[in-house]
Amino acid sequence: MRTQFTLELVALSNDLTLMSRLAHDATERITEALAGADLTATYEVFAIDEQLQQMFAACENRTMALLALQAPVARDLRHVVTAIQIAGELSRIGRRTETAGQYVYRAHPRAVAAEPVIAELVAMGALAAECVARVGASVATGRFVADDGTAAESMDVLCKQLRTVLASTGTDAGAAIDLALLGSQFQRCVDHTARIARLIRFLDTGIPPETGSLPD
Repeated sequence: MRTQFTLELVALSNDLTLMSRLAHDATERITEALAGADLTATYEVFAIDEQLQQMFAACENRTMALLALQAPVARDLRHVVTAIQIAGELSRIGRRTETAGQYVYRAHPRAVAAEPVIAELVAMGALAAECVARVGASVATGRFVADDGTAAESMDVLCKQLRTVLASTGTDAGAAIDLALLGSQFQRCVDHTARIARLIRFLDTGIPPETGSLPD
């Protein structure tokens, strides 16, 4: 029974690593789609999101079976519970990129916005992809790497720059709101990676995800 449980944990970890790679691919491809009004890249984003959702469902089923049939405790329980939460965050990154892809799809063959706006959105997408890649490396190793917080700060700066550019280009109010919401998809991706980092810290150290102190 113990051998089977170990094999299931390894399979779960491998699934999370693959999901991390897919999430990174999705953020890269949606950035490329925005930059070039690329419909092919957009379709790839849709396909990646579908695969992520399927893998999340499979991970959810696997973890439920492990909890019900193996009754893990201590670190093993922490591993299982953390895994399903990480899978959920990665699936949400897929959903964010899919939502962004809808903007490209609806605007095609035109770009979603004027060039200065596109430049800001591409910068936001590139930062999101960088954050997903960084946290994906931690998912693969199961080891927490401290984040200095600069990614979230950089994304806040980019969000402000986006709003400034939207105002300076005379974008009408309705379109400006839509484009700001598009940018927020990348901001939320960074938020999801921060959550994953905290979950990995919990797995590695036992520090609860929403606190900075060790449990009693």
